[in-house]
Amino acid sequence: MRIAVFTDVFLEVPGGICSSIRAQRDGLVKYGHQVTIFCPGWRATKEHYAIVDGKVDEGVIIVPTHKWLKPGGAPLSKSPEAVQQFIETEIPNFGMNFDLVHVHYEASCSLAGMLLARKFGLGLIQTMHGREDMAVAMNVPHPLKTLTGSLLNYLHGKYLPHPVKVERDAMVGVGDEYVQRGERGFDFGLAPTVARAQMWTMMVNHANFADAVVVPSAHFARKLKHYGMTTPTAIISNGVADEMVERFDQGGAKVREVGDDGILRLLWNSRVSSEKRIMPMLEAVSLMKRPVELAVFGDGNEFKKAQRFVRSHRLKNQVKFYGRVSHDEILEKMRDAHLSVMGSFGFDNQSMILLEAEATGLPTFFVDPDMAEVVPAAGAINCVKELIKLGRWTPGRRSAPTAAEMAEVLDNIEEKRIQKMSEAMLKHRKEVLQSTQLEKLLKLYDSWC
Repeated sequence: MRIAVFTDVFLEVPGGICSSIRAQRDGLVKYGHQVTIFCPGWRATKEHYAIVDGKVDEGVIIVPTHKWLKPGGAPLSKSPEAVQQFIETEIPNFGMNFDLVHVHYEASCSLAGMLLARKFGLGLIQTMHGREDMAVAMNVPHPLKTLTGSLLNYLHGKYLPHPVKVERDAMVGVGDEYVQRGERGFDFGLAPTVARAQMWTMMVNHANFADAVVVPSAHFARKLKHYGMTTPTAIISNGVADEMVERFDQGGAKVREVGDDGILRLLWNSRVSSEKRIMPMLEAVSLMKRPVELAVFGDGNEFKKAQRFVRSHRLKNQVKFYGRVSHDEILEKMRDAHLSVMGSFGFDNQSMILLEAEATGLPTFFVDPDMAEVVPAAGAINCVKELIKLGRWTPGRRSAPTAAEMAEVLDNIEEKRIQKMSEAMLKHRKEVLQSTQLEKLLKLYDSWC
């Protein structure tokens, strides 16, 4: 099978979506399929092949990319027209060269992929990865949220039809599955503002343009359907590359145990950004009573702010920033960690961080109850569930756990529980391997080729 993959985030940005696409590509190639990825980037040969870590990757073609526009430091492809024209020039027989198009995002490069699939009559699969409504809500300054959401939705609507219009939620009753407390005390759904309603409009119509939609988690699929997604849906988890687990196992997969020093070693492997809630996590570390160390991998829009917090609170001996490093370096650190921590709330669809933790036998701590779907309960600390046990969580509450509440939960984790959670993770690790998920994906592909 010959598959064209389009994504606006792949090469230059570390993170879950990139890891899942990379693992998916490698797994498909291992099974004998041809996979070509089209994405933005800065380093390429004259044939437009990507240069990654000094090596040419002929399976990745760099599309026209803005030289100066770098939102969040990431490469940004030029307009869908520019990308489409580039591809049709470089690959004039696009429809004959591929059997299927699989799209992984909702911006320019991905839109070009969808338009090419329709033009050449190819099957079109779309993976919906994340909550773009929350990305705008948490990363755009307050006065610009409505403008940004409306502009992004308008630009998207220039290329794909928008028959579904998601309006800002009016007050809803307590029977609505997605009620949450509004800023003035009213109950709203997941589109409590114009900006978020605009982004739901974009996401739902984008999904409805495809022949089939892959959603890595059932909870996100329910939300998309709640706002109007009607495309046939397949729940197929992101997968961890089998080769990554094999490399990890060469050093010995072990059960995690807190050492004689009593230090609880935490690992943050995500963007250092507002939507991931790095600042509440750092504050939680500052409030903890037990000995603790936090290793922070990645960067983002709050990297400098996080560093300032660590300096001002004299946490240099407890918190270390590693920035962007190779995946192998993160794996090495995972060997000695006791908990992989995830601070986001209401943002993530499914976290590769949690899946990689499970694959390596590393227990996890998360604050978003939706993430309970991702990992076995016996291998994780569900912060909200723990707060309920402690009598700190009231029914119907929709706000995220505070730094003080996270600190309390982390302080109360018994050392013996770390060992039991690690054993549970190792027991279930095969469930998250890419090879397990590819069997489901290939069945979906066969339906549209």
